[in-house]
Amino acid sequence: MEQQLFQEKTERVQMSNQSERDASVKTIEITAKTVEEAIERGLQELNASREQVEVEILKEGRRGVFGLGSEEAEVRLTLKPAQVSFKVDPPAGQSVETNPPVESVAGDVAEIVAEDNEEDDDIQVDLPADSDLADIAVAYLAGILERLGVEAKVTARMATDLVEPGEEPPLVLDVTGSDLGILIGRRSETLRALQYMVRLMVSKQMNRWHPIVIDVESYRVRRRHSLHQLAEKMAERAVSSRRQVVMEAMPAYERRIIHIALRNHPAVITRSVGSEDNRKVTIIPK
Repeated sequence: MEQQLFQEKTERVQMSNQSERDASVKTIEITAKTVEEAIERGLQELNASREQVEVEILKEGRRGVFGLGSEEAEVRLTLKPAQVSFKVDPPAGQSVETNPPVESVAGDVAEIVAEDNEEDDDIQVDLPADSDLADIAVAYLAGILERLGVEAKVTARMATDLVEPGEEPPLVLDVTGSDLGILIGRRSETLRALQYMVRLMVSKQMNRWHPIVIDVESYRVRRRHSLHQLAEKMAERAVSSRRQVVMEAMPAYERRIIHIALRNHPAVITRSVGSEDNRKVTIIPK
């Protein structure tokens, strides 16, 4: 019953904010040697995954003969409006006891929000009128963790260690405590689901979409560092063997880290292959 009530309320929220989401839709046009390369560049620029954008192929591109008559491919990428959804299918064969799937955390949060808003159509938290983005985000995340029975501390900071030099640092909510692996999950799926929920709630409160990042026990910082090291190691392997090296499937933001880490490498280039959750970075010797 509570889940049904929550679904009805989120649908009303979605309808009332449709014009706001439409106004914030972002579209870019990218050219490259191939359609796939153009799409990948666009995803990197938007910091989005394939399923989060609509792709329109403007030009297929062509190779030409001996470099003559070649034409670059051109695509248009449009970010899809954010959809209110708290159901995420768990990874196949995953054990609830040893590593709770995303759906369990998502479902618990949905019930929490529904319970707290039985007499109110808006998803809100009690905050002073002068609260800023960081205060609101911390309050929402801390409230979710408390209702989930997770003992942890939430602090906000601007994370220069999670972006490349020259990029604008995002607002990061650092979660610290003990035994917080449940908030990360397999391939960080639980963490990404929790982050998406907080973004939705905060954006509804502030009437604007904010790309908030949630980090648990510096997982994202450590993962970023390890991906840089892995990229260099796999590039060396590709060069020494003169063969392509295909890395494991990764989410879009992790593939972007690999691409950026090797974009100025003198001996290799990178491409993303596959579709949706099975997209992988391929390192190709020049």
